[in-house]
Amino acid sequence: MAHHSYFNKLQEQLAEGRLDRREFVRYSSLLGVSAATAYTVGAGIVGEDFAPKAVAQDMPMGGSLRLAMRIPVIKDPHTFSWVIDSNVVRQVCGYLTRTGTDNVTRPDLLESWEVSDDLLTWTLNVRQGVMWHDGKAFTAEDIAWNLNHVLNPETGSSVLGLMQGYMMNDDATALWDANAIEIVDDHTIRLNTRSPNIAIPEHAFHYPLLILDPSEGGTFEVGSNGTGAFTLTEFVVGEKATLTNANHDAWYGDGPYLDTLQFIDLGDDASAAIGAIASKQVHAIDEGDIVQLDAFKAMPHVEVIPANTAQTGVARGQVDQAPFDDARVRKALRLAIDTPSVLQAAHRGLGAPAEHHHVAPIHPDYAELPFMARDVEAAKALLAEAGHGDGLELEIACKKDPAWELLAVQAMVEQWKEAGIDVSINLLPSDQFWEVWDKVPFGFTSWTHRPLGFMVLGLAYRGGVPWNESHFNNAEFDAKLTQAEGILDVDARREVMADLEMIMQEEGPIVQPLWRAIYCVADTRVQGYQMHPTSYIFGETLAIDA
Repeated sequence: MAHHSYFNKLQEQLAEGRLDRREFVRYSSLLGVSAATAYTVGAGIVGEDFAPKAVAQDMPMGGSLRLAMRIPVIKDPHTFSWVIDSNVVRQVCGYLTRTGTDNVTRPDLLESWEVSDDLLTWTLNVRQGVMWHDGKAFTAEDIAWNLNHVLNPETGSSVLGLMQGYMMNDDATALWDANAIEIVDDHTIRLNTRSPNIAIPEHAFHYPLLILDPSEGGTFEVGSNGTGAFTLTEFVVGEKATLTNANHDAWYGDGPYLDTLQFIDLGDDASAAIGAIASKQVHAIDEGDIVQLDAFKAMPHVEVIPANTAQTGVARGQVDQAPFDDARVRKALRLAIDTPSVLQAAHRGLGAPAEHHHVAPIHPDYAELPFMARDVEAAKALLAEAGHGDGLELEIACKKDPAWELLAVQAMVEQWKEAGIDVSINLLPSDQFWEVWDKVPFGFTSWTHRPLGFMVLGLAYRGGVPWNESHFNNAEFDAKLTQAEGILDVDARREVMADLEMIMQEEGPIVQPLWRAIYCVADTRVQGYQMHPTSYIFGETLAIDA
């Protein structure tokens, strides 16, 4: 197979030191070059092997693993709003691609893909031999149905926000072309896009884009069909979910090793997780809270598994409601905050202070701007210009769990007071917050990691997309975002990203205090558990010693 012409440019950038080894492999894989090939070619350039070392591991077979995680409603996977929603369904249904803990995207239900030099035509090759649990062959038609379903505005999927720029018409009411999703044959599907986008393979791993059985109409429940390693045999919202080894011959990956994987909901109380793993009621926890860290580290039978990420939280106002309809008020809210001290108060300094534009320093296309430091007097002046010289009273909604979210909000509330902004906190149980997160005028929302800087901008701030909880709508921003999505050269893209970051700092809807370092927890008997930067769990990789 001929490689994409830009693969030669990536090799030049690696040789010149303009691209590090990880990003060379990552961008090569997005262009359809296998990771193995990229590692081999890269080794020839730098003069040494930089592929990850293979670790031989004899995984124990059988047994049941209990993992603590919240259990929300899972009926409509394509409209999931939170990663934990997808962690149950992910064990039953797969994705077209999989982005690993190394941020390299590899084929999953796809075998490979090729992309045209102009990034407008993506040929996706279906992995052959994959079967649904009920014995049906997995085909290109299954993929086409899923793509059409998530891109139907009536579905309400956040995938629309990722793909709108290159798959939809101007008003995002329909595909931009009747042949945008083209079934070539049973094992080949082609995306004919409206505009170039380098991140399509990573978009295919967005957590609501689970590949569902079309015959089930986009719903999921106990016994639903899938292509994954497990079947869902028991499910009770707020209590537990039990997954059983599917034991079907067509499973195409390694594992599964467990007989059963059970998710246990321990509620909002952080101490419950500490007690459950201390007493071995559970073997692992999906994500530890910062207030639990010392307790977990003190347990001799527990391993703490960290990851550096672009996970974050933002305080956002809805820009079509007063007073957030005034850009001066929104900027004043930002200028009143000292992000390093909020990071320390809410997350013990673990992570990095944020800059109110939702692009992280770990993103390869991050553009470094002058740091937006706290300026209380400037915040007061902006409020006075906006007609709030006597101060401002607001209410912010946030949830109890995890604790760092409330700690961040409390720290910001104290700092806002100095600028004359009096904010009361509407503290909600998690299950209530999940119902209203995108409806409240002012709220604090956690956002998970995305591999590229422009991905979350498309999900959260592009005009009219389902996850645009702030209702931000800026034509210049949208145009530059679409431009950035189609730029292959990371240095050239960074220039456009600088403009996007500046728009967010000057006019954007958010106050963003921090970037998070995260961790999961597992009993030392658990094998194969890693902290994925997006907090995804893959049950087929897990095993437990008797």
